[in-house]
Order: sequence, then structure tokens, then C-alpha cells
Amino acid sequence: MRVWVARPEPGASRTGAALAARGHAPLVAPVLAVRPTGAVPPEGPFDGLLLTSANAVPALRDAAALRGLPVFAVGARTAALARAAGLGPVREGPGDAAGLAALVAESLPPGARLLHATGAERKAEPGSSLAAAGFAVDIVVAYAAEPVPALPDAVNAALTAGALDAALHYSRRSAAVALALADQSGHGGAFRRLRHYCLSADVAFPLEAAGVAVHFVAGRPRETDLLDALAPRLGDGAR
Repeated sequence: MRVWVARPEPGASRTGAALAARGHAPLVAPVLAVRPTGAVPPEGPFDGLLLTSANAVPALRDAAALRGLPVFAVGARTAALARAAGLGPVREGPGDAAGLAALVAESLPPGARLLHATGAERKAEPGSSLAAAGFAVDIVVAYAAEPVPALPDAVNAALTAGALDAALHYSRRSAAVALALADQSGHGGAFRRLRHYCLSADVAFPLEAAGVAVHFVAGRPRETDLLDALAPRLGDGAR
């Protein structure tokens, strides 16, 4: 299958390589650019560091004050990058915010103070659940994911030529931006005719809210599950 990978780098190229290894033809063209903000974390002490995205890790690599702090990472990829950056000890969550909140609650007593390194666009969870359970959660905005100004040229050309079969969506925001850019470029119809594969129901939400048919939603937020769902040829499989 000819598959558009719209997620930001560095994950986009890694996904493209995984697609190619499975015999697909990836088009790696992110619609978001991730940049560190340079924000300084608030003063501690903290009892734990929350990581809900691998994008936060590069901004924390040189934060000496966070060394040795227990890290609660949302999933396997974020946990691996945190370890590689010398953070931790690292506890790995199941891949979603609810599971991460549960992991913290199992590991630390209520009243513990946590630092959540997050993006400029962030969701209420896991902070809301942890606050309700008696944890103190401070925020440092470690990175910002900024939309590209227009639909990438390669995607524009591929949609014009009918040379795409599917699109992979890894976050709610990148899915919404991909749809908006396709509409703005005049390729909204071609975009809607693609098979859309989403990492979770939350990721699929902006597409379905706009009337875009979503072919597959992963039952758990694992890239392997998403890639396994790609049919080897058109007409195979269904949501």
C-alpha cells in the first residue's frame, strides 16, 4: 500500500522504515514540526517525572536537577528514549494516559509531587486524574508542535495523481491538521477517499467528527497493531 505518514519527526522516518520493511510504499511528510521551548522546569523537589510523549525527552536530556528522579513514561517508546537519555529509573506505562495515572497511583503515595513535561497543546489527562487522587502535578512545557504552513508538496502531488491508498494517524492534533491542510489545498475529497488508520479512538475523533470514514482504530495504542492492520492489497480487511 502507498501510505502517507503525517506524524512529526523523528517518529515519522522510523514509521516509514517500518512500513518499507513490510513491503509498503511510505510517503513520509509530517504536518507538525516539533521544537523544544527552552522552558526551565519549576524548582523541586519532585517525587516523579511524568512523560506522556517521547517529544519531551530531548528537552530534558541536560536537566541536571531531574537526574535520578523516578520517571513514569506513557509507553515503550517514551520509556526507551528516557533511559537512553540517562533519565530514570524508568517505569513504563501501558500506552495511554489512564494507564499512566494508574501506574503512578500504584507506585507513589497520595500527596507526592510530580513534574509533567508536556507539549504546548496538552490534554487534561493524566493530570486531572492524579490531582483528583491527591497528587500535586506541576507543568513544564518542554516542546511545541507547530503545524506546517501548507500541505507538503509530495502529498499534494500524490493526492492529485491518486497515488496514495492510506494515511496513518498517531495523534488527534496531527489528524486534525492533516484534514485541514488537505481541505485548504483543494484535496479534501481525495483525502477523504483514503483509508485512514488511527492509533486510538481519540486520534480518530477529529476525522469522524468531520465525516471522514475511518478504516481502522487500534484497540490499544501500539504502532505494531496499527501496522498489522494495513492490508497487503486493496480490498483486504476492514475496520
